[in-house]
Formats: sequence, structure tokens, C-alpha cells
Amino acid sequence: MKKVLVVDDDPNIVEVLRLYFDKDGFAVTSCLTGDRALETFQTAQPDLVVLDLMLPGKDGYDICREIRKTSDVPIIMLTARSDTLDKVVGLELGADDYVPKPFEPKELLARVKAVLRRTERRDSGSSDTKESKDSSEVISYQGFTVDMARYVVTVEGKEIDIPPKELELLFFLASHPNRVFTREQLLENVWGYDFYGESRTVDVHVKRIREKLERPDVKTNWQIKTVWGVGYKFETSDKE
Repeated sequence: MKKVLVVDDDPNIVEVLRLYFDKDGFAVTSCLTGDRALETFQTAQPDLVVLDLMLPGKDGYDICREIRKTSDVPIIMLTARSDTLDKVVGLELGADDYVPKPFEPKELLARVKAVLRRTERRDSGSSDTKESKDSSEVISYQGFTVDMARYVVTVEGKEIDIPPKELELLFFLASHPNRVFTREQLLENVWGYDFYGESRTVDVHVKRIREKLERPDVKTNWQIKTVWGVGYKFETSDKE
């Protein structure tokens, strides 16, 4: 049975979500304040967190940031704001999806299932035995290496902290050098057919990858290039 933690200061929303999740076979733990969210998270050990942005005490941004320091558990943010910036900040902090309020509980449930399916595919891929691993799971270019078997990115010989979805996007682009992908194609191939986000999600993740990998003072034989009006490509003159 999958466990879901719902963090929202509206007890009515919490109760409605509990009814829907219980009916679909999820075990639900809830919390009404930001100050208790991290403690509840540690105790409950959920498979997914539904996290409201505006909370008493610590807000959803702070909680997401703290969770991401120790865990890559999926996080779906709830926000009553329509400002795109709120969504972008949430994604930059490591949220997997966002749902604007008001929302239909059935839609949120569908998103929860979609995110969990993606997580299960990721985890099953990273749990292969050493004997079954091959070179296709490791890609190296000048200055960095992506190891999909271990979900590790190494830059100049040092492992860096990078959320799973950024790693998967980097691996996908680097696996298809010099090929242009639209944002919709990247959503389809990296996030999956059932992703409910928007193309802005891709822009945010590319921005974060560039911040971690690209160094203006070091010349490399590759770059993640924006193809205006189309999408992105991993442009390189040589593959190590």
C-alpha cells in the first residue's frame, strides 16, 4: 500500500483528499501546519507528498527545500496562486508537479498515480544488478559523466547534487547529440505521456542543468543549446 502525506492548512481539503485516497487504496497521513510537516514526513516515511504552498509557519517552499536535502520522494505542490513564478520556483526547488487551487480531487489523484508510475519506472531501472549494466547507462562528455545506473552526475571528478528529473533530462539530451527536440517531445520522453505539466517545465529544468554544468570560464566541446522557436539540443563536436 502506497503512503501519501498531505500537508494543507485547510482541514476540509485534507478530509476530502483522505476520502479519495483511502477509497483508492492509499494510506494517508496529514498535517495542517508547516512547522510540523518535516517531523511528520520523517515519521510517516511517505511514498509521495502533497504539499500546499501557503501554510502557517514554514511555507511549502521551505519544506520542499528541506525534504530535497535528504530525499527524492515525489512532491506535488498545491497553490492558490496563478502566478507562473510560483510554479517555476517550486519546480526549481525539486517539486515534481503542481496543481492550482481549486482543483478536482479526481485530477489530483490521477496526477499522484502518474508521478508514482514514473518513480517506479525510475527505481526499477536503477535497481538492476551490476552484471546487467552496460555502457549505454553511462555517458561521458568533456567535464562530466552521467551514470543512469546509479543516478549520479559527476562534474570534474566530483559528484554533484542533482534532482532525478534533471538527471534524466540531461541523460536523454546527451544520448542524442546534435538532435533537436521540441519541449513537447522532451515532456513525452522524459516525463512520460501522462505528465500534466506544461512546456515551461522543460525550460526550468534546462536552466538548472546549465547552472550546475556549464562554466563560462572553461571551454568545452558541448553545450545545451536553445533552438529558438523549437526547443533544445545537446550540441557537441566530439563524444568521448
